[in-house]
Amino acid sequence: MSDLYKIPDRLDLDRLEEAVEMANIPTLLMVLVQLTADLKWLEAPYRPLRPRGLDDNDDGRLPEEIQREIRAAALAALTRWSETGEVALPEPSPETLAYMLSVSMGEEVPEAYGENIAAGLGIGPQARRFEPLPQRPGFRVLIVGAGVSGICAAVRLQKAGIPFRIFEKNDSFGGTWYENRYPGCGVDTPNHIYSFSFAPHDWSHYFALRDDLYAYFRSVAERFNLAQNTTFEAMVEEARWLEDSREWQVRIRQADGRIREERASVVISGVGVLNTPMVPPIPGLDSFTGLAFHTAHWPQDLDLTGKKVAIVGNGATAMQIVPAIAEQTKHLTVFARSKQWAAPFPQFRRAVPEPVRWLLANVPLYQSWYRQRLAWTFNDRIHPSLQKDPEWPHPERALNATNDHHRRMFTDYVKAELGERQDLLEKVLPDFPPFGKRMLLDNGWYRSVARPDVTLVDQRLTGIEGGMLTAADGSRHQADVLILATGFKAAEILGSLPVIGRGGQSLREHWNGDDAQAYLGTVVAGFPNFFTLLGPNVGLGHGGSIISSIENQMDYVMSVLELMLSGDLAAVEVKPAVYENYARRVDEAHSRMVWTHPGMENWYRNSRGRVVAITPWRNDDFWRMTRRADLSDYELTPCAAPAAAHI
Repeated sequence: MSDLYKIPDRLDLDRLEEAVEMANIPTLLMVLVQLTADLKWLEAPYRPLRPRGLDDNDDGRLPEEIQREIRAAALAALTRWSETGEVALPEPSPETLAYMLSVSMGEEVPEAYGENIAAGLGIGPQARRFEPLPQRPGFRVLIVGAGVSGICAAVRLQKAGIPFRIFEKNDSFGGTWYENRYPGCGVDTPNHIYSFSFAPHDWSHYFALRDDLYAYFRSVAERFNLAQNTTFEAMVEEARWLEDSREWQVRIRQADGRIREERASVVISGVGVLNTPMVPPIPGLDSFTGLAFHTAHWPQDLDLTGKKVAIVGNGATAMQIVPAIAEQTKHLTVFARSKQWAAPFPQFRRAVPEPVRWLLANVPLYQSWYRQRLAWTFNDRIHPSLQKDPEWPHPERALNATNDHHRRMFTDYVKAELGERQDLLEKVLPDFPPFGKRMLLDNGWYRSVARPDVTLVDQRLTGIEGGMLTAADGSRHQADVLILATGFKAAEILGSLPVIGRGGQSLREHWNGDDAQAYLGTVVAGFPNFFTLLGPNVGLGHGGSIISSIENQMDYVMSVLELMLSGDLAAVEVKPAVYENYARRVDEAHSRMVWTHPGMENWYRNSRGRVVAITPWRNDDFWRMTRRADLSDYELTPCAAPAAAHI
């Protein structure tokens, strides 16, 4: 039977009772249905009501007596399971799973979503398999980067028995979570889904901060002993396809400056999209007399106490930093030229109660259903509301009626947070529809900018002279420290990794700089045996865990490698027609969504206005697309064929 139903060696029944008393009711109901096969728990009076906002809805908004009945039944069922191991409904059909999640969420979940739920639970034919693949002498994979993507790729290759080596520019695993160390740095996705499906973790908080996240990813690397196949402080300077030998030649600069060359059958890029800081060309920046830095290069042991600090930007990073430092600084000036929508964040820095941590760690079925609820809440739940309604009469403020409701709800929230400082409302309230940029989670930013010792400047920083900063409206502001929370060059995907493909064409030229595209965000025509994780149009603009997308991509990559090894193929290259047709589909889907709304500006779009960073697809759609590769999508080169031959 699946690990989903694995019983710990010694399950403490007293702790179980304590945990069930604090457990999430909508999640308990799903556990109860599977353990008993009694579908009455999916009907009134047990059906939870729809949660408010992003709340976990722990009580299901049900009467106390109904909650007590559910908890008592769940405790009895879990106790029986701990004694017998019996699960009455081990593999619900996809249709049943979709209905179960609908009940748990108090809203309709599409029936087509059921297969994705089964995959998330790890049951039935949809379950992710980790099996050895056929081997071929000399077949080797090179991974660029030891961040989240690189770790995922390495674990999957290790489980398949495929030789690999990671080259990482830093001296540790972790990528983004190793490099970013600014105050308040954390995740805006619940960490119970911001983690690998193959490496669940005992999280202390619902939304982890940077140190816990870095420790988690490093622990996964240690658990799978990835260091033995990793070279740190090694910068990949170029990857070049060799036509004659049908392999990649990779040039690497080591910590001592020496250049080494590696050959590999396959290259997997794990460099991601948030790795090259965006430093705006502010006149006089070099003349600033104080300390100036990008948030990705936060100085160690920096003390801002009593300092006049200015921060440029108000995206996700700045929204985390401002509340974290506002009480330390003598005065804080926030240059927030563009505006952002932000949602209430009821679980910000909220600890997971110890009994619930125990339940999540000891009852895999509970943890898995809890993850499914989070995945729906923070990702696909809002997808329908991001579609433009051509009949909607007020496109200047919203996309559709639901989006307009969101606008009213978030506006009321902002007003409440500003309190007596309603004079700031015009400076912070966006004039574009909600979700036109990634929805931020408010951790006290509005309350912070309303403080008397904080100045909010809704203008661009246009000049610097010594310690004096001048805004576009002519206002001048003094600062001892200048923080650039200006994001990353997200549209310049793989900008830090020169890749030369078939015929000597560079990937940067192929993409015309920032006009990146890739089939399933993973493979590019003209670049055989090259895979990019978190490539073009893979990011999640509508929320959710990017780790799920990375794992989906690796499912696809592993299926390609399996076809290569079992079919004795030296090279595979996606057909130009397949590549171009997918790009058209992506663009058409985006044209109907909020990110291309008239007047919208966001970091998802390139200099041509095309959305390149994020996906238009629902999570289950992308999962379905990436389940298994179809060789008819590829040009194939057998091992025995001459280098130039294709079939």
